[in-house]
Amino acid sequence: SFFFVTLPEALPIAVITRFIRWFEDFGIPVGGVVVNMLIDRTQVEATSPEFVKNRLAMQDRYMVEIWEKFDGMVRAKVPLYENEVRGTASMGRMGQALFV
Repeated sequence: SFFFVTLPEALPIAVITRFIRWFEDFGIPVGGVVVNMLIDRTQVEATSPEFVKNRLAMQDRYMVEIWEKFDGMVRAKVPLYENEVRGTASMGRMGQALFV
């Protein structure tokens, strides 16, 4: 099976929607969808910058769309990390998020 990774944003959702249809048209099994770079709401406070609060609200709206469009296909949600995922330690951390 093929797994698609998306962000909780309009363009990435539109792109994987199109790709999933193509895969289904060609009989390629789709195993699911992974949502990447989600802001951890427990880290957002009243004093957090407006940009962060607005971004979280935007992600919340797109997560509703993701759950509706890909019902039963969302296999994992990966948080937004403070650094790029590189090296074995951060890969292990991401693996924990993927396979919990």
